[in-house]
Amino acid sequence: MNRRILMLFLITAIFSGSSLQAGVTKDYGEKGGRDQAETDIRKAMDAYARQYANLRPIEERFPDDYQLVQLCLLLDTSNSMDGLILQAKSQLWKIVNELSGVHKDGKDIRLEVALYEYGNDNLSLSSGYIRQVTPFTENLDLLSEALFSLETNGGSEYCGHVIGSSLNRLQWNRSDEGLKMIFIAGNEPFDQGSVNFRVSCGWAAERDIFVNTIYCGDYQTGVNTLWKTGATIGKGNYFAIDSDRLTRVIETPYDDDLIMLNSRMNRTYVPYGKRGKESLARQSEQDANASGLSQSIYAGRAATKGSKLYKASDWDLVDALEDTLVTVDELEKEYLPEELKKMTTQELSSYVQKKKKERKAVKQQINDISRKRDHYIRNKEMEGDEASLGSSIVKSLRDQAETKNFSFK
Repeated sequence: MNRRILMLFLITAIFSGSSLQAGVTKDYGEKGGRDQAETDIRKAMDAYARQYANLRPIEERFPDDYQLVQLCLLLDTSNSMDGLILQAKSQLWKIVNELSGVHKDGKDIRLEVALYEYGNDNLSLSSGYIRQVTPFTENLDLLSEALFSLETNGGSEYCGHVIGSSLNRLQWNRSDEGLKMIFIAGNEPFDQGSVNFRVSCGWAAERDIFVNTIYCGDYQTGVNTLWKTGATIGKGNYFAIDSDRLTRVIETPYDDDLIMLNSRMNRTYVPYGKRGKESLARQSEQDANASGLSQSIYAGRAATKGSKLYKASDWDLVDALEDTLVTVDELEKEYLPEELKKMTTQELSSYVQKKKKERKAVKQQINDISRKRDHYIRNKEMEGDEASLGSSIVKSLRDQAETKNFSFK
């Protein structure tokens, strides 16, 4: 960490009653500066953890995977942010499809996404008006469901608090070679609340987690209200977007074919286990949610489902057997579809193999058409594309992935 960043931290803490407030800027100098900065940041975060339950570090098993990409979305759900939430719903599949072309050392990546909401008066004051909607998950249907469940109300937006909570309450990758990113979007001053954003963003930087800030409003206003400062301390990018502007949707000649193939692929899923039936219904519901936004967005979701980033092995028997998570012999048949319950082990194995073969063929068709669709969309975007939540995330992905030797096809 260079001297310029160290001088920004404002880490010296002053205790006053039960609240922790930022002190004055401290120049640690070159020698021993990094160690002292880390120590002060840790002390400040420890003090916040004693004050707020959602800032206490979790005691869980953490991944250690150099191929893992983790994205944490922190979305302001106060009254004025309906447009932001609509952009998140609309551009989820575009973002994931961008990541489907990312590799590490020629190998496919793993993707986990977490979602927080903040600034909503329906949430408790003691939590800092913050809620973890989903922890890190590979289940993109669950993430889509979570986005569509968000409702705006209120409120008071505490950026430092929600960043700190996401840092301490999620299972972040331990590998220095993985890509770890926070995206926080909102429209109120970045320094609101009792948790100093300089401490939270400094803690993220020390843990090699990029903090990207997206101000919903005028660029200079975001600078004046410290959104750019947060990104600088967190080693991320700063953007300003018009969250109320309708997202540009590019219809393509390939959308109808992808939607048709999506229907065919849906028929290859075989639910198993206690969550199987529920998860199959969720998949269908998220298809409907995407379709309700536009046919182009629905086609984008279909493209995602044909990629290796769409995971269903926790509820789909085809994927589960492929990943050797279960065997046919150990299945609890009571949770299988009615038409499969009376099958012998051999019959069930043959049935799943048939579905696997069908899915492989459909996925290949989806991938072939998706490449043509991507090319078409990129050409259209060259004609002009406005700044949005999705474009901001994609730009940061490309910039920051390169620093960890991830490559885009």
